Amino acid sequence: MSDPQKTPFYDIHEQAGAKLIDFGGFMMPVQYSGIKKEHEAVRSSCGMFDVSHMGEIFFTGPNALAAVQHITVNDASKLVPGKAQYSAMCYENGGIVDDLLVYMLDTDRYMLVVNASNKDKDLAWMLANNPHGAEIADASDDTCLLAVQGPKSVEALQSLTDVDLSAIKFYTFTQGRFAGFEDIILSATGYTGEKGFEIYFDRKKADPAQVWHAILKSAEAAGVELLPAGLGARDTLRLEMGYALYGNDITQDTHPLEAGLGWITKFAKGDFVGKAALLDAKEAGISRRLVGFITENKRDIPRNGYRILDAEGAEIGFVTSGTQSVTEVKGIGMGYVKTDFAANDTPIFIEIRGKAVPATVSKSPFVKKA
Repeated sequence: MSDPQKTPFYDIHEQAGAKLIDFGGFMMPVQYSGIKKEHEAVRSSCGMFDVSHMGEIFFTGPNALAAVQHITVNDASKLVPGKAQYSAMCYENGGIVDDLLVYMLDTDRYMLVVNASNKDKDLAWMLANNPHGAEIADASDDTCLLAVQGPKSVEALQSLTDVDLSAIKFYTFTQGRFAGFEDIILSATGYTGEKGFEIYFDRKKADPAQVWHAILKSAEAAGVELLPAGLGARDTLRLEMGYALYGNDITQDTHPLEAGLGWITKFAKGDFVGKAALLDAKEAGISRRLVGFITENKRDIPRNGYRILDAEGAEIGFVTSGTQSVTEVKGIGMGYVKTDFAANDTPIFIEIRGKAVPATVSKSPFVKKA
């Protein structure tokens, strides 16, 4: 088994005293000053995440759009340069290969951002499903990615660029000068539910440490508290919003329709890998659905793999993600349940340490936003 890789920010994390773990084949910070503190900083002010472990794969050439359309379930023809799209890729049987972001950089150039732990698998699958002959190139090793998230993210970053950051709306992006370097992609796709930005750059063209420290200095000069944040807070933040995580809430054994991703599955766009299987599943009817839920007692914290029960104690599903909400201090989670139990406000029970604790199916997000 090969040693975990390191992002260009590894030394910074180590010097900052971050707790580092192997995640997706990378040594990544799970926390610096503490998950709760970092979570609260993102909700109230600003946090900065190193997510350079994510994969960036470029599709170029005259058949780039056709190739992207073939492997993704959403309709990439709706994109224009400067727009991004949430999508997913499916196997022929409808199981999810990965969820991803599609960025339209130009008429014949797209960037697909995939999950770190899936990158090699995803790339191999893309190359094997490229009948249109698009040029596919993996730029992950040279691409740095920082995510600055929080309600004060514009204030924290604006001094570093001439780009009007407040004009970058959700799921849009621009390319420009940032922290003294050119050709930086500044996007707003987010994974925390807060205003924020993703900063993509080539490590050969911009110095990673210089960018990192420039962000910290800019925030300090603006009077904004900005904390480096780890994957622990990233997980609690995304779960408060009800955002799915590959490997937990969506896998090769789940399909988009049961996972609540029917809204990105565009059957009318034409053929794509997995379409026939998904149409069959839709016609047969969905037997289970991914739902969110809140435990009645705030001390009852659900975890991945816990059984979900009905009032008689019969198993009706299982938990895929769970935690205690940092913002509202209550047990929250996501899981698959039989369709009869999927409606909002349906009472269910989570088996925690052999005890069936009451919970209620609840629509996400689980936190109230101003």
